Amino acid sequence: MTKVFGDIYADIYDFIYEDKNYNEECNLIEKIMHEYGKKTGKKILDLGCGTGSHAVILAERGYDVTGVDISQGMLDLANKKKKKINKPNYPKFVRGDIRNIKISQKFDVVLSMFAVLGYQKENADVLSALKTARCHLTDNGLFIFDFWYGPSVLYHKPVSRIKVINIPSGKIIRVANGDLNILEHNCTVKYLAWRIKKGCSLEEIEECHTMRFFFPLEIRFFLESAGFELLKLAAFPTYINNPSEDSWNVIAVAKAI
Repeated sequence: MTKVFGDIYADIYDFIYEDKNYNEECNLIEKIMHEYGKKTGKKILDLGCGTGSHAVILAERGYDVTGVDISQGMLDLANKKKKKINKPNYPKFVRGDIRNIKISQKFDVVLSMFAVLGYQKENADVLSALKTARCHLTDNGLFIFDFWYGPSVLYHKPVSRIKVINIPSGKIIRVANGDLNILEHNCTVKYLAWRIKKGCSLEEIEECHTMRFFFPLEIRFFLESAGFELLKLAAFPTYINNPSEDSWNVIAVAKAI
């Protein structure tokens, strides 16, 4: 896979997504755990944990969380973030590839949030990532993840977006342009960002992220091939409605079998 989330982009990541409601997403994760009988499940593995936002919140709520990410820049920020929690059970962060990492323990719940599965472009990569989730779960353990929903991506199609974020040292301007590949079921998003510091110094940051989108039968097939039973698909983050052409992101709940 092409390297993404380099150190410079990682450094501005939390500013770009400062409006993402991680607390509410963790509320939903807990709701799903309770809904499917994991009220006492305390051990959580977060595959593709990024800067650790979900992991830190869940650790604050008393869960034993281990986060995995391939980007050292993102993990450096996650390790700084965890030191701010006033709890003895800090989350643990490990560098690794979610397609093949092996951790010597089992978990009650595995997460892979913020469309991490979409970074696995090839079928073999998708299956490897799902098998990683499966082999780290206890019997009947839950796998919770979200993904770009194919019918919605094809219906709305990616558009150019500009985001301006004020930060203490100045501002960040980010432009995102998506190039849709219908045959390959992916969209390559070119991110171009400028960090403008007070005093007019300018830093340019560029990355390309190729994101795969998925269809319901495809998700079911991959999950069953990796040893899961698909329990639910729902619009994300609301979780109330079934997926539709207006559900760019969909959350999936699966059980290890």
